[in-house]
Amino acid sequence: MSVLVLGADDLAGAITELEDTYVFDTVAMRDHAADLERRAHDLGEPLLAARARLCLGHLWLRSGDVAQADRIIRVVHRWATEHGDRPLLARAHSLWSTVHRHTGDDAASLDHMVIAVELLDGAGSAYLQIWTRVKLADALGQLGSLDAARERYAEAEQWAIRLGQQRLHVGVLNNWAWTECATGHPDRADTVVTRMLESAGRYDFELEPADLDTVAGVQIANGAYAEAEELLLACIERHRRGEHEDADALPEYLLSLARARRGRADVDQAQRTLDECRDMCAARGLSALLGRVHEEQAELHAARGEYAEALAAHKAYVAAEMAAHSEQREALAQNRLAMLETAEARRDATEFRDQARRDALTCLHNRRFVDENLPPLLSGGTGCAVALLDIDHFKRLNDELSHETGDLVLIEVAKLLRAAADDLGPDAFAARLGGEEFLLALPGRSTREAAVIAATVRDAVRAHPWQELTHGRPVTVSIGVAGTDDGDRTQPALLSRADARLYEAKRAGRDRVAC
Repeated sequence: MSVLVLGADDLAGAITELEDTYVFDTVAMRDHAADLERRAHDLGEPLLAARARLCLGHLWLRSGDVAQADRIIRVVHRWATEHGDRPLLARAHSLWSTVHRHTGDDAASLDHMVIAVELLDGAGSAYLQIWTRVKLADALGQLGSLDAARERYAEAEQWAIRLGQQRLHVGVLNNWAWTECATGHPDRADTVVTRMLESAGRYDFELEPADLDTVAGVQIANGAYAEAEELLLACIERHRRGEHEDADALPEYLLSLARARRGRADVDQAQRTLDECRDMCAARGLSALLGRVHEEQAELHAARGEYAEALAAHKAYVAAEMAAHSEQREALAQNRLAMLETAEARRDATEFRDQARRDALTCLHNRRFVDENLPPLLSGGTGCAVALLDIDHFKRLNDELSHETGDLVLIEVAKLLRAAADDLGPDAFAARLGGEEFLLALPGRSTREAAVIAATVRDAVRAHPWQELTHGRPVTVSIGVAGTDDGDRTQPALLSRADARLYEAKRAGRDRVAC
């Protein structure tokens, strides 16, 4: 996979292409990355050499050599910290997150992904912006923060759609479905898998082995064992033909295959498959996956009526889980040190970049921005009011016209709110809280003044030319208004009062303001 590199610009382009590659021929690309690193050193380009070396670490990780990958990441992290290169630090922490996921340290995995997101400055590639959010969602899901994970997956999906990243769109849905299934939500997982299959068909993509493994996992969770076994055998065959894989890919397929075969009551085949998986986990240091092997072994013993052995295997699983959680607690202190190492490189940044406080679809501020910026307005001496807006009958619009049309409606409403906020002074702002719910913050206004402004916004939404977009269906909003002059000086109390008034407006017939 060698390329002819004529100079630093060509070399930088080749490294960027390698960094943003989604589908891997791992062995050939390792040679390619090593060649790019040598060329960078020959050209006297240390940053390009560090980037190529980190690509090499990524490829070793995907090849199953977690220890070698970790050594390379540490070297690159040290160089990037010394030179204050935030994009390179973000990539290093993202890869470290994967290392810790392989070794079962979910807390450290999440810590590193949070750092990676903080370090992004908006200038990274579409791949980096999208995939970093996906890996953050993965880490949140592993620790049980499912609502936060779902929010990040949805954000990453909207970024992928907006930026035309079709392959990444399918990848986002794959990881989302896997997390839903792994955390005990097979119905939700099935819904996401259906969307993934529809998207792959629309884009005319052949699903990758990892995608098929996710589909098989959802089938197992829903009792379709024979169909899952067929898919998993195809995954393993494609893996053995040399298709791209992560370190834990083949062991994951084998574990899933053992579960499918147990579901079909073929316990002897299931045991042989699980033994192969166990050996591979031990050889590659995949502690997290090895714990799940113990769990499956207990199920296999029970299926054969070997209850004493099942109990012993279950105890081994519990012990592994307890050890992992203990190690995670100890690792938190160590990872705080890693955070401090990067502090110099990001001293001039706020805790998160502006993108972390923006809604991906509408580009309005998001709930995180509200949580940080509304409380100071409420505690100030000039008072503040808020208007909570909800698009009327939005679910019906989504169901009858399409989710794409619904997204476009959200974008248009956001534009109207942004224009209103811009006319009200530098401290006023509009935000999307989630779904079809928006907020307009109005510092220095009383509740009565805010109600007048809200009525103007309501009228602007109603009068907007929706006909072409919604095929003649009207779009209206209901609004609840509350202010500090009502006696509420804290964000929870103020938003609760505004939310109650929003529902008063809906109960009163919608398309109105309640204050």
